[in-house]
Amino acid sequence: MSIFLETELIVSSYVLSVHLRDLLVRIAETYDPKAGTASGVAAQDLLREVARMPDLPLPQGFVASGYGGKGSASRTPWIGVFGESINMQAQEGLYLAYIFDSNRTSVTLTLQQGVTKLSDAYPKLGDRLRELKRRARHLRAGMEPELAAQWAHTPIFSSKLERPRAYEAASVAARRYEIASMPAEKVLAEDLRVASLLLRDAAASHRVWLQQPSENEPIAYEGEGHLPRPADDPLDGFRPNDSSDYYVHIRGGRRRRERHHEELIKDFGLHVVMRGYQPITLGMYPRDLVLRRPAVDQQRSWLVEGKAVKKGNATQAVREAVGQLYEYSYYWHQKRGEPKPHLVALFTEDIGHYAEYLEEHGIASIWRTGGGGWAGSPTAVSWDLAVGAWPGGV
Repeated sequence: MSIFLETELIVSSYVLSVHLRDLLVRIAETYDPKAGTASGVAAQDLLREVARMPDLPLPQGFVASGYGGKGSASRTPWIGVFGESINMQAQEGLYLAYIFDSNRTSVTLTLQQGVTKLSDAYPKLGDRLRELKRRARHLRAGMEPELAAQWAHTPIFSSKLERPRAYEAASVAARRYEIASMPAEKVLAEDLRVASLLLRDAAASHRVWLQQPSENEPIAYEGEGHLPRPADDPLDGFRPNDSSDYYVHIRGGRRRRERHHEELIKDFGLHVVMRGYQPITLGMYPRDLVLRRPAVDQQRSWLVEGKAVKKGNATQAVREAVGQLYEYSYYWHQKRGEPKPHLVALFTEDIGHYAEYLEEHGIASIWRTGGGGWAGSPTAVSWDLAVGAWPGGV
């Protein structure tokens, strides 16, 4: 065996046994965008070997690949981590990435949206960046508030180039590591595990986003339908409407629905998925939302009526919610031979003493909190739909 070949095998064996912490530090220390991407460039070779490294702490069902550019070297090299059942490409969809800043003094683990194919619909960079940021906000709405706060870093990759700026705008959740004080391997492994869970939740939210009608598109409800059977995908029957104002066509005229109401239903629907519920809007009109929880109760459903509290006037919102919940429960469930559904009144803000009033009438109440979470009455808490935060305590 030649000395050259023997050396190559030793190097290859070393590369394949690199741990995540060592990999990130070594790339930061050796990467040189002026050196190009050819074979023999140390950092580029290291990135190309990432897909074959067995010691990286990848969650089950995930794979990794390194990227240093094609032709010319990237100013911001990165390592992609892809869920095999979620998305296996960086051009579109969602994935995780360790992206180095242009100075290689830090690397950010970020939940990324694919940016390449979006350029077809948004050829102008400014429009594309705004759309990415808008989508990121919607995707974050489906995350647990506590986790969203822990992963709230906004990446800055210190480059004016188009691609790094797109990476910044496309980030849904992120955590930054300074190369000079890189955490221990077990910390990085745990962060990656949590990020993989965030990716799975965001992927569910992403499917909802793609099913929404385009902005300002009028929505006409036709037919009544029946409750869909539970599917493997908990979002199979969830089709929240666009959050911009629009008109709903109903018998006898047109009725305007406002964005606050649609945002409320959409965000709450994404929230309950992580609680083991299946949110359904498809075929549910005039009901706002129906929840199923096959693992807990195969028969009964949860009937949700959402109300925007306008100018602090909870009285009107509560009255409307009570009337509609009783009406829909009777005519759309009990009259059709279905078990009486659990009743849930959903609000954009705290309804004060009315929470106790609704409890007395067999209606659980839930409302948004200032921190982006969901608080509610004891019954709502017992169903794991909210945390307790009403005057009477839980």
